[in-house]
Amino acid sequence: MHLRTDRASRACYRTDGGQIVYGFPDSVAHARSPEDVAGVLRNAQRDGTPVTCRGGGLTTEGESVAARGILLDLKGMHRLIECDGKTAWVEAGMTWHQVAEALRPLGLDYTSAPLNMLSSVGGTLGVGGIDVNSPRHGCAADQAVELEVVTPTGEIVRVKEGDEYLERVLLGYGQFGVITKARIKVRTYKPMTVRHVLYTNIGVALEDMMRLVEQDAVDACAILTLRDDVIALILGFEGEPKALPLHDTAEPIVYAKMAARFALHPWRLRDVGFLLRRKNDLLPALHNPLFVRDGAVHDRTVVFSRLIWKYWGGPQVVIPDLAITRANFEAAARRGIEVCKTYFPYFTLYAVMIRKFGDRPRYEMSAIPATADDHVCGIEFSPLLEGARYSRDHFQRFKNAIYDVGLELGGSYYRFGGVMKPYVRRMFGDKMVNRHRAMKQALDPAFILNRDVVFDRPEAG
Repeated sequence: MHLRTDRASRACYRTDGGQIVYGFPDSVAHARSPEDVAGVLRNAQRDGTPVTCRGGGLTTEGESVAARGILLDLKGMHRLIECDGKTAWVEAGMTWHQVAEALRPLGLDYTSAPLNMLSSVGGTLGVGGIDVNSPRHGCAADQAVELEVVTPTGEIVRVKEGDEYLERVLLGYGQFGVITKARIKVRTYKPMTVRHVLYTNIGVALEDMMRLVEQDAVDACAILTLRDDVIALILGFEGEPKALPLHDTAEPIVYAKMAARFALHPWRLRDVGFLLRRKNDLLPALHNPLFVRDGAVHDRTVVFSRLIWKYWGGPQVVIPDLAITRANFEAAARRGIEVCKTYFPYFTLYAVMIRKFGDRPRYEMSAIPATADDHVCGIEFSPLLEGARYSRDHFQRFKNAIYDVGLELGGSYYRFGGVMKPYVRRMFGDKMVNRHRAMKQALDPAFILNRDVVFDRPEAG
């Protein structure tokens, strides 16, 4: 395959979705087939050249940014190959938006995918992929029943559920092979009616969400906040909405309590403008007639992707997150809120529960803690920058403080590698990390694939 070395081609990949980490690869390879990928990896293995894989480039810790070596872009592999009504065989460079576009004419939908629909299938399966319907269906990686993978030494293999290599590649953070095709579960497409209720206490909101998820009472469920001033439990129904026993707070009471709080803290009156701006951004998307008809969201792919990315988006995107047990869900949220207040005037929490499917090997070193719970609880903490810019050191101190909360509460993290790599051993322990590192060494003797993102390169000699 031709490697592009001109400055313009390489500059296209100088940063990722987070726009905090920057780098410059020596060359760029645009893969159009598994054979293209295999050729790059064989040559790189021979020469000891690092290879950084990139799909949508939506990492926030620099994992898809290359400081040197080859940047392998997989977006050229973007076809739906076949679909039998229960599964779809797709190329790994497809974005989830492209997957949805291909399935909709067939009356079908993906089962679980990341909220940002510009993520690629292959990249998502390597890290998890959390959706509003993850409480019922689990993460996107759990929807894959078969993979085509190019090994780090350049072999093209197909593996199915039950194969140990599939377990290594799924949730493997790009360390054990490059996914080139995936057979994913699909389901009948259904519009979704979305409702939200408000709370003034994060603990009460989390308790209601956990109860609904355990009872499988809703089709989709998540919590979204503005600071801890407005706490919204978002509920999705694929059919008629149901009346549910909740402990929410009526909107007039929420606003009255906010008014009383601002009256006692007049120096915070500027926050009212922030809250109103965010409300004006948020609510219209849930009523856009292009996607919402008769009160039902007829294209949640578009609505949630646009809504969430606009909500979090800005010149810099920082989203440290914790995966935590049910018992520590509220403690993690409250402590994380205090961390956010220390570093930023405005921030949001996104909380969701993710169904587990037993103790699959893929969960060992992932964001799915090894507990007896049926679900893992996840919280994303994100500054809302409102046009302000902060130094990389400021962001890093903020992220470290969030990660420290996770360590103390026995949690894990959704985003591994990049600038948070030092936490991996503290989180999982030397025994597990060394075992996974040895598996990578056996598969990738020159340590070329996504080098130094999770595991350090062996010392020369």
